[in-house]
Amino acid sequence: MFKKFFGFNKLLLLSSLGTLIFCFNSPKNDDQKMQTIMVSVNNTLSYLSYNARPINDAYSQGVYKEYFEKLDPLKRYFLQTDMDEFAKYKTKLDDYLKVGDISFFKLTNERYLQRVNDAEKFSQEILSHPIDLDQHEEIVLEPKIRKNPSDKKEMYAEWKKFIKYSILQEMQALNDKEEAQKKKKDSAVALKLKDTIKYEPLTLQQKKDKATGEIKDLMSSMFNRIKKRKEIDWFSVFYMNAYTEVFDPHTNYFSPKDKEDFDASFSGKIIGIGAQIAEKKGKLFIGPLVIGAPAWKSKQVNEGDEILKVKSNPKTEAINVVGMLIDEVVRLIRGEKGSEVVLILRKKDGAVKEVKLIREEVEMEDTFAKSIVVDAPNGQKYGFIYLPSFNANFNDAKGRNASTDVKNEILKLKAQHVKGIILDLRNNGGGSLTEVVDIMGLFMGNGPVVQVRNGEGKIQVLKNKNNAPIWTGPLVLMQNELSASASEILTGAIQDYGRGIILGSPHSFGKGTVQTFVSLNRFLSTNDDYGDLKLTIQKFYRISGKSTQLEGVRSDVPMDDYFTYDEIGEKYNEHALAWDQIKSADYKPFHNIGIKDIVERSRARIKANKAYQLLLESAKWRQSLGKEEKLSLNQSQFFELMKRRKLEVKKFESLTNYSNKLQFTQHQDEVVRMKKDEAFSVKSKNWIKNLKRDLYLQEAVNVLSEIK
Repeated sequence: MFKKFFGFNKLLLLSSLGTLIFCFNSPKNDDQKMQTIMVSVNNTLSYLSYNARPINDAYSQGVYKEYFEKLDPLKRYFLQTDMDEFAKYKTKLDDYLKVGDISFFKLTNERYLQRVNDAEKFSQEILSHPIDLDQHEEIVLEPKIRKNPSDKKEMYAEWKKFIKYSILQEMQALNDKEEAQKKKKDSAVALKLKDTIKYEPLTLQQKKDKATGEIKDLMSSMFNRIKKRKEIDWFSVFYMNAYTEVFDPHTNYFSPKDKEDFDASFSGKIIGIGAQIAEKKGKLFIGPLVIGAPAWKSKQVNEGDEILKVKSNPKTEAINVVGMLIDEVVRLIRGEKGSEVVLILRKKDGAVKEVKLIREEVEMEDTFAKSIVVDAPNGQKYGFIYLPSFNANFNDAKGRNASTDVKNEILKLKAQHVKGIILDLRNNGGGSLTEVVDIMGLFMGNGPVVQVRNGEGKIQVLKNKNNAPIWTGPLVLMQNELSASASEILTGAIQDYGRGIILGSPHSFGKGTVQTFVSLNRFLSTNDDYGDLKLTIQKFYRISGKSTQLEGVRSDVPMDDYFTYDEIGEKYNEHALAWDQIKSADYKPFHNIGIKDIVERSRARIKANKAYQLLLESAKWRQSLGKEEKLSLNQSQFFELMKRRKLEVKKFESLTNYSNKLQFTQHQDEVVRMKKDEAFSVKSKNWIKNLKRDLYLQEAVNVLSEIK
């Protein structure tokens, strides 16, 4: 249990748990279950959290603020009178947590659903009459300056503005679609191609009517989803996580079903039929199928089939799923490996069909590492490995993990005689700490990789014990602002040793904390499942002694991107732990790879790269749009603004067609698979298409080619 999500100090935790055994009788209802969860979370936070802060009135005020920012961030539902009423509880939430008092949650949740009903009635009333889009009024977009409506009259007016804004956006989407169709048709005529493109421009009124109908359906679906959510789900997702995240952003409460989803994403495997589920206008449909999974193999399930009923096992009655939430239906379809599930589907021709499927283990390939050979203009071949996460399967010894996958990709690339390797950690939010240590061992001999310190100040140095690295050649690691946690451990260690060069955003995310899952059931004498607490138990430090917390890892070759101009990173969270530093570990840098000269030449190339400079200009322009606090809801002014934006965007159109002049060669096994696996073929082609447009990869290849 404690190995999950960076957990590895099992003895430390177990020695502290002896005093945390709480005895509760099995709950008779959800209220009692919520009360028990609150007390258990309070005790677990107090005894085991790295950041053991006092649970007092100051903490209570932080929870209060966090809760309403989660529940009603745009201030669309609660009236100011509601907030005035709730304010008297600001300093009482700490007391409620300690004794399991759910009265404040019940009060706010009931009032929230009451306001949702009000909003739904307002929306139905507004959409039942003609919408005037010629009025001169504005909608406030920036949440920080929005205020709760003073009364229901003002709430009605705000919802009317929101509906107008939604209709205008939908009308603009229709304008864009028409423009694209006309462009394709004109191109077909100019090239004397067979013209099968439909181009039937709508009048302004037709667009308005069509957009209004679409928004009416979307609003209905939105309110239905809100009202179908169970009370205990509101409690788990919003209320309890307000309590936990004030300790630090990565301490979270997971209900049993949320924990199941996390485990699936972490391991990259689920037990099911291999089909996504989509919702449209309140109905549930089969989405894309996973090639080779049970649904695909049956040849009886197709994308677009409507799901009417699900029989989760042969001994139960089929359950009507019409109107259910997607996650409820997913859990009916999932089950034990080798067990049977029955779907009753309405096919596109209207026929109703019963399909029996046997659940299997389905791998989510997008979780795992993959590689390709880069054929550079200088005639050399380089290896490129994309690692989306540091995945691990702690429950299955035969399960896939990041270190084994990366090792296999390196061996494939070596067999193709590459001269250097690029490891892409962009958007990699982390994962298992042990996988980082093992991956470091693939690139260099034994030695310290990372230091960890617990709440008592005890420091442990984690070392790679591998004496035989499998890649000792040139190495570049790519990162951006979304590269976090385990990614930062790896880039930090590579940088401290001088083993390779870090290229990308000026700095990474800045998450320097270690979490583990603590099951609340462990402390309760009951068979009921109360969920888990993902708890911060340690901080990690680079072998140089520096923390990555808040500051992240700074790139050797910094290249701004779209995220650089947004508030992305740990340092923007008010509850984040502080930066600090400890003593350096005993380590010896790898060797001098001439990094100073390489960085200087790279900077000169970047400065002269017109496409890169245009990309930065585009990023700054995009950021300026995000700073707009208000927007006109007069249709003439709205469409004029959209027209101006389109003219501004034209300046950046060349980035869409940018080519880095790199060529790519897939492994022979993948070439063979593409011929048999249509989904894999489409994904592979899209991946290569995006790689060819990757300006940062182009510079990574340049840098890699200069490493001696």
